[in-house]
This record gives sequence, structure tokens and C-alpha cells, in this order.
Amino acid sequence: MKNITPLQVAILVALATAMLVAGSAHALALAQSRVIMLSLITGISVLAMVYYAINYFIYRKIKLIYKTIRSTKTLGGGEEVYSMNEDPIGQVYDEVQQWSKEQTSKKEEADQLEKYRKEFLGNVSHELKTPIFNIQGYIHTLLDGAMEDPETNLNFLKKAARSADRMEALVKDLLTISELESGSVKMDWENFDLQELLQDVFDSVDHKARQRGIQIQVKAGCRAPFMVRADRKKIRQVLVNLLSNSIHYGNDHGLTQVGVYDMDRHFLIEISDNGLGIEAEHLPRLFERFYRVDKGRSRSEGGTGLGLAIVKHMLEVHGHTIHVRSSAGVGSTFGFTLDKANG
Repeated sequence: MKNITPLQVAILVALATAMLVAGSAHALALAQSRVIMLSLITGISVLAMVYYAINYFIYRKIKLIYKTIRSTKTLGGGEEVYSMNEDPIGQVYDEVQQWSKEQTSKKEEADQLEKYRKEFLGNVSHELKTPIFNIQGYIHTLLDGAMEDPETNLNFLKKAARSADRMEALVKDLLTISELESGSVKMDWENFDLQELLQDVFDSVDHKARQRGIQIQVKAGCRAPFMVRADRKKIRQVLVNLLSNSIHYGNDHGLTQVGVYDMDRHFLIEISDNGLGIEAEHLPRLFERFYRVDKGRSRSEGGTGLGLAIVKHMLEVHGHTIHVRSSAGVGSTFGFTLDKANG
């Protein structure tokens, strides 16, 4: 019999014993009533003894295994209370199956984290390698005699300074992400007008936009005051990153528009452009650290590859998320929500 339980074994043994007793009693010519009574008492007694013996034996044998599994799952949650009404084999089988699935899941999670760790270290090393090598090259060239040429001297020092600035930006972004992911970041909540903040951000990216002939504007009907409650500095960084990306990946003489929409308890902010757009295969990984759609262009323009990851984490500490809609050759729209100001 497959998956037979201790109770079924005890019943079979009790029936067999009762039949033997009945046969022996009948051979001794005992009265029919006495035969039935003797068989019944014997069967019940054997059933109880065999069932208890089997359960006790199984319990003693698997107790350590069961306790190990249970204590591992509950971090030492105490000894299990044995019950004669339970199926110990079935109970342990279910526990082992569940424990096995959990261990498999944990292993897969650990493997994935290890993969991310290695990828992260590789990306950091790669990002730091270029500016470090550049600075080394400029300094050694100057030391080898180029320092005597005033024009070369100044040119190389400027290039070394740009590489140093890139390293500083990378380290600063890494520290920002570390604080956001650890939950140790301090939030300075305040009520402010989103429209005023947008104008401030427009002014800060205006020079970059003008260099490429890109026009940045608020959509018609979205110019009224919009009072939100958030950390002003962090939301400013979110907007700067999104608008800078729009400029970097936009078409020359293109258009970037910001729309703000009333969503009852929230405001929806959308930043749209008619630039290069993003292919669908890149969208799921767009907010990962160091993930770039166009790696060569991003590095040439000084990006650290952490801007969108920072945007994602900054909005998450506000209790909100960011989403993106995009089509290659058509443009992209990044959207997120913010809470309305109290009162």
C-alpha cells in the first residue's frame, strides 16, 4: 500500500490478530459470544498498542530531523508538541517539502544577489577606470615634459579636472543611492508650489537645452499653482535628472513638455519629449544602477549611469513610484505622482 499511515498499519495488525484469536477460540469450542468478545477486546488492545508503538517509534526517530527543520524555519521556536491524532509521517513530509521549497527559493535569491553584486562591482570598476586612467595619463605626460608648454599644460589640467569631477559625481551618486537603499536618508517634508520649482529647474538646464535647440515648456493648462508636500531638494533632483535625460536623448531642435494633472489626492507629473525614444526591450531594466540604453553616448556626455536609479529611490522614499512609456523614434514620457499639500 502506498503512503500507508500508522493508523492503517495498526488496524491491519489488529484485524489479523483478532482473526487469529477468533480462530483459536473457535477451535477450543468456546461459546460464540465469548469468541466475539475475546476477539473484540484483543483487536482493540492490539490496535491501541501497535498504533502507540509505531507512532512512538517514528516520533523518536524523526524528532531530531523535525526539530531541526522547525527550529530553522522559526529561528528556535521551541519543541513541537506531539499529538496522537496527527500523522507524523505526513506532517514531516509536508514540512520537508515546504522547507525544501523555501531553501530553493533562498538559494535562487542568494544567487541573484550575488549576480547583482558582481555586476555592480564590475560596473563601478569600469566607471572609475576611465577617469583614473585619464588623470594618470595627463599627469605623466605633464611630468615627462609637457609641463613646459603653457598651452598643453593648461589643456591637460582642464581634462584632468573634468575626469576628477566625473569621479566625484560618481562617488556622490553612489553615496546617495546607498543612503536611499539603507533607509537612513533624512526627509525634509514641506509644502511648496511645484510650478515655482519647475521654473527653477528650467533655469538650471536652460543652457544645455539651448545648446541643442531644445525647447522646454509646461503644457497648456498646467501652469496654475500646484501645492505639494514632499522633500523639495529631492524632488528638484528628480526633475533635474529627468529633464537632463530628455535633453541628452532628445533630437536637436526638439520639444520637452511637462504636464501636471490633478488626481484627487495626488498630482501626476509627466515629462514628455519627441526624442529618440527607448526600445521595449530596455524598459524593464531602465531604472537599474549603471544600466544604459546608449552606453557610448551616455559616457561621452559625462553621465554616471545612476541618474534614473536615484530618481526611482527618491520617489520610493516619498511613497511613490515612477513609470515610463516610450517608443523608439517617437519619444518618451516619464511619469510620477506626489501628494497634495496638507490643508
